[in-house]
Amino acid sequence: MISILLAEDDESLGFLLEEHLKDEGHNVTLCKDGEKAWSIFSKEAFDLCILDVMMPKKDGFTLAKEIRTVDKHIPILFLSAKSDTEDKITGLKAGADDYLTKPFSTEELALRIEALLRRANKTQDTLPREFKIGSYKFNVEDFSLTHNKTRQKLTKKEAKILLLLCENINHIVTKEKILNQVWGKADYFTGRSCDVFITKLRKYLSKDDHISLSNIHGIGFKLEVK
Repeated sequence: MISILLAEDDESLGFLLEEHLKDEGHNVTLCKDGEKAWSIFSKEAFDLCILDVMMPKKDGFTLAKEIRTVDKHIPILFLSAKSDTEDKITGLKAGADDYLTKPFSTEELALRIEALLRRANKTQDTLPREFKIGSYKFNVEDFSLTHNKTRQKLTKKEAKILLLLCENINHIVTKEKILNQVWGKADYFTGRSCDVFITKLRKYLSKDDHISLSNIHGIGFKLEVK
């Protein structure tokens, strides 16, 4: 089941799209403004975002830029009543993968979603299996972190957290996102566990002064290589 974040302030259209996507077998979370959509995205894991451009509190372009700071790979589809080339260019620059002009048919929407998910899966298949972090090498396949000739075996959770940080290197990854993707839920206890794992990873990476794993208070964590 594909999990979709749908941000649409038009109640009628939002309801129709939500019902259609559910009928197609997808799990859909509908938000009526960009601010709520960002809050939900920060806490839950999604496979696709469908964003209306013109929304109250936070517009689709701003929302897409914020999503891209924490997830570079999730497909983003814009919905807009405007067909101007300039708006499409703005949308693509904001981080969108596709742009659908209203009104549109449900058949076209389904085809766009299928194409975006197919492209996303191909991207995931071609992601590196090894990341270079300063003077370290992180092997995703065998959960190992190597510095010079010293090899540290990571636990599955340590490796998952480090992978999220590496995929968004020099960008903030929200704590809620880590908790939902690694533990499957975000609460006080998983939050404390996450802090312990971050401390362990920070210790593992301490042999290179060019690397920092920062705690961004109240938001999340950032892995930086200077």
